[in-house]
Amino acid sequence: MANQKRDTPDVLPAPEPRFEGVIRPTYKNSKLDKIPVIKAPKGAPNVIIVLIDDCGFGQWGTFGGQIPTPNLDRVAKAGLLYTCFHTTALCSPSRAALLTGRNHHSAATGTITELGDAFPGYTGQIPKSTAMVSEILRQNGYTTAFFGKNHNIPDWETSVSGPFDRWPTRQGFDHFYGFVGGESNQWHPALYEDTRPVEMEIPKGREGRYTLNEALADRAIQFIRQQKSVTPDRPFFIYYAPGATHAPHHVPQEWIGKFKGQFSQGWDKYRKETYERQRKLGLIPSDTQLTPRPTEIPSWDSLSADQKRVAERLMETFAAFTAQTDHEVGRVLDAIQEVDQTENTLVFWEIGDNGASMEGGLYGSFNEMLSLCGYQEDAHVLVEHLEEIGSPTSYNHYPVGWAWAMNTPFQWGKQVASHFGGTRNPLVISWPARIKPRAGIRSQFHHLIDIVPTILEAASITEPYLVNGVPQKPIEGISMMYSFDDAKAKGQRPTQYFEMLGNRAIYHDGWVAACRHGRLPWETSGSFDFEKDTWELYKVDEDFSEYNDVSAKYPEKLKELRELFWMEAVKYNVLPLDDRFVERADPSMRPSLIEGRTEFTYYRGSIRIPESSAPNTKNKSHTITVTLEVPEEGADGVLVAEGGVCAGFSLYVKNARPIYEYNWFTQARYKVVSSEMLKPGPCTIQVEFKYDGGGFAKGGTVTMFVNDKKVGKGRVDKTVPARFSADETFDVGMDTGSPVSADYSSPNPYRGTIKDVKIELRASALSDVDEKQVRVLQQKAAVAAH
Repeated sequence: MANQKRDTPDVLPAPEPRFEGVIRPTYKNSKLDKIPVIKAPKGAPNVIIVLIDDCGFGQWGTFGGQIPTPNLDRVAKAGLLYTCFHTTALCSPSRAALLTGRNHHSAATGTITELGDAFPGYTGQIPKSTAMVSEILRQNGYTTAFFGKNHNIPDWETSVSGPFDRWPTRQGFDHFYGFVGGESNQWHPALYEDTRPVEMEIPKGREGRYTLNEALADRAIQFIRQQKSVTPDRPFFIYYAPGATHAPHHVPQEWIGKFKGQFSQGWDKYRKETYERQRKLGLIPSDTQLTPRPTEIPSWDSLSADQKRVAERLMETFAAFTAQTDHEVGRVLDAIQEVDQTENTLVFWEIGDNGASMEGGLYGSFNEMLSLCGYQEDAHVLVEHLEEIGSPTSYNHYPVGWAWAMNTPFQWGKQVASHFGGTRNPLVISWPARIKPRAGIRSQFHHLIDIVPTILEAASITEPYLVNGVPQKPIEGISMMYSFDDAKAKGQRPTQYFEMLGNRAIYHDGWVAACRHGRLPWETSGSFDFEKDTWELYKVDEDFSEYNDVSAKYPEKLKELRELFWMEAVKYNVLPLDDRFVERADPSMRPSLIEGRTEFTYYRGSIRIPESSAPNTKNKSHTITVTLEVPEEGADGVLVAEGGVCAGFSLYVKNARPIYEYNWFTQARYKVVSSEMLKPGPCTIQVEFKYDGGGFAKGGTVTMFVNDKKVGKGRVDKTVPARFSADETFDVGMDTGSPVSADYSSPNPYRGTIKDVKIELRASALSDVDEKQVRVLQQKAAVAAH
């Protein structure tokens, strides 16, 4: 970004101003100066960035999709539609690029945080030398707030112990309300306010109908009203990233019902219909070709009757989730209008941090953790749960075919940075004070890193070269404001590289060289020989959808672009290329809070401990010991729990009886109930889990003791091999998030007094081969959903 001359400081914080008053021996003869207050440049707009998750070019109605999105429509009518805008093809990297204005590898986020390693482009630790736009705006007089998904905190820095340097409130945001990680249960989210764990507050009368999508909008609306009530002249910056439409696709039934029966045509026909709508709307050039279905994706007609029923319901639910998301963003925009700020609010509504997700498997899932742990859900089981899809008892994801359809007219999708199905995500910009209504379509080639310099130019703020004492890497994006008034303005971004998990491409002056490398996006393991890669070549200023590979016709151009890719890769810390996925989730590659520990002691109030930082009780014998005080009137509630509706275990008291329950992916539940009721006074409850051995995911015998007396024994026929969930946690004294057991509603706190909970892990009973397989499954389950 060229550092244009502006009146704001290029060092942040700005040097303290010189005192201009007069100081005498007493106040009587002294003269005051004014205490300085930092103010934004005159006319600086409010800014809101809306970032949708896992979303394809052909998903929203505004861009030709079948799902009506009236609120995006109205923003588009008020401004500009960028149809050649691009992301990185994956979550954390796109967010790092968006907020810093640097390429994702430059911001040390070459992949999701769960796969980070020590190579400079891949640590997952956004460096202080790439200050976020939030910090720049905050130190130039803005109020800043972040609502929604934060997938840019390293896994080992997400506990109560911190450090909190890479949390939003240390990266320039005055306020944060949202979740940390790749995905969230919409019914039972694990939320944080700033750095403090909180529970979602459900309005009275909305029980069973209120989800995270609504909660985030409510909090953003509350912030807007309060901020403009107190400081009406101070601009705000809002980063609104709801986590929708990432799996699990949770949404109230009232929304799902609106789409019943609307997707019976299947994904092959959906793509053709969407393609025609896109042409009719002028969103794609009239000569654009519709790319064919890859042979690896089944045709709609090849599905069985049950598979079609399930796929339809999963898509209806996804459509409902998309429509609800549009509605909730609309409410936030309504609040801006309510406080009379629409005119001078610069809106960036980015439709996806990558293409639609192809990680739901070929036929979709009711509980995605089951498939992520290596099991296949049968269609007839899914049919049995058909009406539950989208509800609090589900954890659903749609089939690959629907994701492919959402990415019309392009090839592939999320993760695949080589092709536009993974990286071309449309952007809508409005700013009534500066952009004329119905200004129309913009086809200049742009990228996420261009949003920060656009904001700085719009606000007349100088790009700083020093922030909080740290020299800054130059911003690598360019401002898009040159295109605001001129649809035919010559694009100013000549070159942009793409790389994700070995998939790579390079854009230069209307050409794209692309290489889809090895692994399919719904597969999670394996490495492929880079020397055997095949490159394709597209003239994208004439071939919008990358339909016609002209590599054989222009071999010298392909060679030129491949060489340019390596130059860009060296420049921006892309190397070394690494195509591994599950394998890179090996915990030994990153710091760990539990490595080598076999004994754990937790005290009351220890909640929301990430599964990766909690004792790993899987595939081994272990003992859980709870020391507590039972009050005279007795007490029920959860003593210790891990996991949630997906899978997990819980030790709780109900009707004065201790109960141990093991939830195997909601398909089987095993209980051991104490034969005796607890008596008032000091008490020790111990659960011994003796693992059967003979491989991973085997069963075990559970024996329960109260004050050293045996009070129960039972079997757990099969256990979870890898991960209970992608977002649930380990809790003492309650069960936060969704409930492990159907016997209670979360959080179900224990009403007595817990002194401590001790967990002792026995040596693993697995062979080296089994240990390796379990690690693969753990890594797969930990990262695949992200």
